[in-house]
Amino acid sequence: MIITMALDKHDLTRGGILKKLLQVAVPIMGTTLMQMTYNLTDMFWLGRTEQAVISVAASGLAGMYMWLGMALLMIGRMGSEIGTSQNLGRRDIASALGYAQDSARIALLFGILYGSVLIVFAEPLVLLFRVSERNVFDNTCAYLRIVGIGVPFTYLSAAITGAFNGAGNSRLSFRANAIGLVVNMILDPLMILVLGWNVKGAAVATVIAQVTVCSLFVLFVKRHPNRPFEHYRILGRTDMARTRQIMKWSLPIAAESGAFTLLAMVVTGMVSAWYGETAVAVQRVGSQIESLSWLIGGGFSSAVTSFAGQNYGARKWERIRKGYNISLTTLLVWEGLVTILLIFGGRFLFSLFLREPPEILDMGETYLRILAVCQIFMALEGACSGTFRGMGRTLPPSLCSIASNVLRPLICWLLAQWMGLNGLWLGVTVSAILRGLAMFIWFTIYKRKLPRFDEPEAAVNI
Repeated sequence: MIITMALDKHDLTRGGILKKLLQVAVPIMGTTLMQMTYNLTDMFWLGRTEQAVISVAASGLAGMYMWLGMALLMIGRMGSEIGTSQNLGRRDIASALGYAQDSARIALLFGILYGSVLIVFAEPLVLLFRVSERNVFDNTCAYLRIVGIGVPFTYLSAAITGAFNGAGNSRLSFRANAIGLVVNMILDPLMILVLGWNVKGAAVATVIAQVTVCSLFVLFVKRHPNRPFEHYRILGRTDMARTRQIMKWSLPIAAESGAFTLLAMVVTGMVSAWYGETAVAVQRVGSQIESLSWLIGGGFSSAVTSFAGQNYGARKWERIRKGYNISLTTLLVWEGLVTILLIFGGRFLFSLFLREPPEILDMGETYLRILAVCQIFMALEGACSGTFRGMGRTLPPSLCSIASNVLRPLICWLLAQWMGLNGLWLGVTVSAILRGLAMFIWFTIYKRKLPRFDEPEAAVNI
């Protein structure tokens, strides 16, 4: 009875659309903002060490492999989010539970595998960046080996997050991550400055925070009165039919995430080889500041996925259309505000993390102003990809993203021949614009094929 009441409370197929979207989106955006704060906290304290540029560059290079790991992480999260939302939309709680549990088991397996790769192959992985500074190389390797320990916990947390989001209850995820952030903020200055562990201290603090968050997630999904399922087991056998469906949904998203990161790593390698660790540090800090845009936008997009998934399961087509229009408008307003902030406040934001050498502020300000140009197009991407994925159509947004990102290194190289380092930054912006436009055009065409009226009993294949 308690579980049924909790599901009704977070039912996204009824009630005011904007209210329901915000009910899911605000906690998710808060969670993603905290995840960004994790990284910013590390950089804030690393920027106050004696070798600030080296420390920030090392954590930035290692962070690329953590970013790459998002590809495998998305398999568990999206399988859980889509499977839970669609089946709860059609009131099939047993199937929703099956998808949530199997996604968690798959996530834990991938987390153990990827974490082991980071620990065992840290040096060969860092060599791919062609790092010339020995201190940067050693610190990057040390960071990777330590954070590799926390990867399985992060993957499991993501899968459970997907179950909560799919059920329309993202508040518990916010609470768990908020506690983890507090732990990280307390430990960072202690381990980085007081104990003098520098980059290693930042890595240790991150792992402890990740373990804390995962422990809370397990407790919430098993014991909390607002949990989506009465009985939830992490360990056990996976159903092959569900596993195949999870992979069908998730592999395009994983490929998209992996391609995005790999090609971004190619650009980072170009920056490192051509312009040195100062430019890498600028890119690291600037991308984290810009993540105010894409992490928050991505959080809202995740809410759209849950909303569209439940309404797809309930076959409420008009509600899906209205949800898309409202989410697109909301994201356009947000990205417009971010654009203004990056253009006029970029230098101040950058100065919070790095101030030496003096020319680094000029580089950071220019970097953020160039990236400001593409922010509006991220709104198009967020609304379209979220709605596509909620309906189980994960291939179109992934193809658009992969195609634009494949072009990114080439565009960056061509523009760098003409404009130098600023050309590299402009190449990133141009590829983001292409990605958003392609996704918007594809979804606009696809939307016309959706049924015009709700058909509760109809099986739709489009």
